[in-house]
Amino acid sequence: MTLVFETRQVLGRFTLNAGFASDNGVTALFGRSGSGKTSLLRVIAGLSRPDEGRLVVDGEVLLDTRERIFVPKNRRRFGYVFQDGRLFPHLSVRRNLNYGSWFAQKATPRSNFDRVVDLLGIEALLDCRPETLSGGEKQRVAIGRALLSSPRMLLMDEPLAALDDERKAEILPYLERLRDEVAMPIVYVSHSVAEVVRLADRVVMLKDGQVHAAGTPDDVFGGSSSFSSGERRDAGAVLTGIAETIDFRHRMATIRLSKASIVVPMAAAITEGHTVRVHIPERDVMVATQRPEGLSAQNILEGVIAAIEPDGESMVRIRIRIGGDVVLARITAVSAERLALALEKPVFAVIKTAALEG
Repeated sequence: MTLVFETRQVLGRFTLNAGFASDNGVTALFGRSGSGKTSLLRVIAGLSRPDEGRLVVDGEVLLDTRERIFVPKNRRRFGYVFQDGRLFPHLSVRRNLNYGSWFAQKATPRSNFDRVVDLLGIEALLDCRPETLSGGEKQRVAIGRALLSSPRMLLMDEPLAALDDERKAEILPYLERLRDEVAMPIVYVSHSVAEVVRLADRVVMLKDGQVHAAGTPDDVFGGSSSFSSGERRDAGAVLTGIAETIDFRHRMATIRLSKASIVVPMAAAITEGHTVRVHIPERDVMVATQRPEGLSAQNILEGVIAAIEPDGESMVRIRIRIGGDVVLARITAVSAERLALALEKPVFAVIKTAALEG
């Protein structure tokens, strides 16, 4: 499925002027609060009518202000998951789920109901009322209700924003299963780097109502122009690896990359053999020309310098090639000169374990 979208809407002093294209997989709308993420999603959903805009899904025009086309939200066949789930408090979980099937074009087969229940791990909750559920359980039920409406696309508006870290860790594996097992495009709104890195196939970064950067998570978070000087906390490399071993006592996992292994904290459930992405902020990488000893850092990776890029008046950005992976470091120009850094020079990337998000 393909989605092509563009819109312009004046909201008081704020102007939303953005567009993007996507297909199957998870497209994340990422940005700080007030960047326009939810406003964009509401236009896609048909909950908001823009001043100008066009939305085409698989060749079907759902919105075209020039041609005065505006397909109502109930005919767009999009499932929408809000931040707070919005379950009906007087209905059981089972009846909340069945409510979604009433909007399906055809009667929902029992096998589909059972598949969604199994996918989200909510079988034990079917006879419960919403007030007895945890935040993570409520969101899983809300996702199930949206899926049972047989949507052609799922829109998710910061579904983990209202949850604490424990509940987020509970629900993230289910979102990964949803991405991997359901052949349905998802547009996912979030301001969390950890969520976007773990879930998204492509990222659309919004800033002041406009698209500031777009591409794979590695393209966006590793791009030198994606962040201004005051937003550098999120800049860094996104690596993909396989969970080799799990230390449940210390809640740590060893991740095998192309030519090295790194140790990461288990921010959410990880199982051996599971493919994970790891975000390594460039601000948390030190560069050494000799292997350091006596450090608390568990990850010291050997590589060679692939690039040195000026980054501001007094900083440089170092790309360190470690096998088939690249780690980024942002250090002062003075440090680079003192270490006599040059292309293809062997170095060690010293990474703080606490900076990694698996």
